[in-house]
Amino acid sequence: MNNSNRLAAGVWLAAGVATLLMFACSSQKAPAEQAVADIDTSLGAVHDTAAKYSPEMLQNVEGQVATLKGNLAKGDYKEVLAAAPAVNTAITSLKQDADTKQAAADAALAQTKQQWRTLSTDVPKMVDAIKAQVDTLSKSHRLPKGVTKASLESAKSGVAALDSQWTDATNAVSNEDYAGAVAKGQAVKDKATDMMKSLDMKTS
Repeated sequence: MNNSNRLAAGVWLAAGVATLLMFACSSQKAPAEQAVADIDTSLGAVHDTAAKYSPEMLQNVEGQVATLKGNLAKGDYKEVLAAAPAVNTAITSLKQDADTKQAAADAALAQTKQQWRTLSTDVPKMVDAIKAQVDTLSKSHRLPKGVTKASLESAKSGVAALDSQWTDATNAVSNEDYAGAVAKGQAVKDKATDMMKSLDMKTS
């Protein structure tokens, strides 16, 4: 084969290789685009929950997705298809982490709500009992053993404070702040318990 024939053969071979590469690249484009679209859908489904319960993990996954999209934009479909499985695995882990943390948060909230229901039953009864005892003792000519005039006067002024603090607790519930409501409600209960003891009343 003379030089011209060799040159022609080389040109044809190069053209053939280029054609094959272009065909291989174009054949990978659609699967790569579909892989990124599927990943977008999967991430979108978990995004809001993850943003609330697993924000740091979400940020990491979003970085991986951004890299994937960057490779897709550059036409590096082979790299997209190679990296897609790991990104899908990361999204699955993200969903599991967010779901686990959400379940724990929901359980804690349910417990807090139950604590509030108990307080909302007990505390008003305690405050009403204190008010009744204060009225009774105020009309009495003799205070029972263990009750002093000072403790009675303190109870009179303290009842109003209990009402105000209990209102704060119920307002917290109105704002869906059950943890705050329980903290404030328990504080009212503790003060009411001390007040009942100072008035020689039975406490549960």
